[in-house]
Amino acid sequence: MKICFLASANSIHSYKWVKYFSENGHQVCWVSFKPNTIGKIENVNFYEVRSFFPFNFFQFKKIVHNEKPDILHAHYAGINGFLAALINYHPFVLTAWGSDVLIAGKNLIKKFFVKYALNRADLITCDADHMKRAMIEMGVEESKIKIIYFGVDVKKFSSSDNKKIKNQIISLRSLEPIYDIETLIKSVPLVLKEMPEAKFIIAGKGSEEENLKKLVKDLGVFKNVEFIGLISQNDLPKYLNESSVYVSTSLSDAGLASSTAEAMACELPVIITDFADNKKWVENGKSGFLFPMKDYKALADKIIYLLKNPRECEQMGKEGRKVIEEKNNYYKEMEEMEKIYASFKNN
Repeated sequence: MKICFLASANSIHSYKWVKYFSENGHQVCWVSFKPNTIGKIENVNFYEVRSFFPFNFFQFKKIVHNEKPDILHAHYAGINGFLAALINYHPFVLTAWGSDVLIAGKNLIKKFFVKYALNRADLITCDADHMKRAMIEMGVEESKIKIIYFGVDVKKFSSSDNKKIKNQIISLRSLEPIYDIETLIKSVPLVLKEMPEAKFIIAGKGSEEENLKKLVKDLGVFKNVEFIGLISQNDLPKYLNESSVYVSTSLSDAGLASSTAEAMACELPVIITDFADNKKWVENGKSGFLFPMKDYKALADKIIYLLKNPRECEQMGKEGRKVIEEKNNYYKEMEEMEKIYASFKNN
C-alpha cells in the first residue's frame, strides 16, 4: 500500500505512525508544514512545505497528485485536516488529536476548518471517548469515527534491571498551567516530613518554569527537587526505570497521557488526577492511584503510601503494565489501523 501522511514532523506521535508503516512494507510519503525535529526515517519520501496559504495548499496538492497514494491520512483536524479535505482526494482518513475538536467550538474560524475536514473525511480516528462525543455533537456520523490509540511501544518501554534511585518521584508533564506542576511541588514538604530522603525529578519545559522554581525555593525544598528540562525519547525509559513513582497532576488530557502510559509500561506505579478519561485506564488502588485535581494533600498521602510499601508498588506496576499491553499497545493499534487502510483499498 502507498500511504501519504500530512502530519507535523516535530511530533513523536507522527513519527511513530510513519515509522511503523514504513517498516512494515508500505510505501510512505510524509508531508509536514513543520521541520523534522525527531529524526529521519529510512525509505520515506519526506516533504517539508514551509509556505503559507494558499501557496502551501497548491504545493501539497501537487505532491499528493504526483505520489498518487492509496490512502491520504491527515493528522490534526485543524489546518492539516482542512487542506487535506480541500484537495478532494480519497480515501481520506483524518485523525483528531484533542484540542482541534475540543477547542474548535470556541472560535468560529477554527470551527469552520474543523467541521469542513470532519465532514469530508471517509474515516476519522481519535483516542478518547469524549473526543468522539464532541465530534458527534458537531454533526459527524458516529459510524465514521473509530477509536485508535497512539499506543505505547511496549518493546522500548518496559521494566529493566536499572537500579532504582530509592524514593525517587518523577513527573514528565510540560511546565504549563494546564499540567498544574504547582500541586506536585506543594506536596513535596508534606512528603519530606515522612520521607526526608525523597527526591523529585521534574522534567519538561514551559512558561511556568521560573514561577515553579521560585515556589520550590520559597518552600525550602530545593535540595529535594531537580528540574532537568526535556528528556529525549531514547533516555525516557532509563529515567522511568530509575524512579519509584510517577505523578501526573494534569487538569485535562485528550485520553491517557503518553507519558503516563509509558510509565505504566515500565511497571512504574502511577498517581494521576481523577478526571473521567484517567478513570478508564487506572483502577484506583489496583493499577495506580487517582487523586482529586489540585489536592496536594491527597497527592502527598498517596506518594508516602507507595514509598512506604515497595511490594505494593511492584504489584501496582505489574497491573499497570498489563493494562497497557492489552489496551494501549502501539503495535496492536497500528495493526488495527493497517486493517482499516486495507479495507479502503479492497473496496
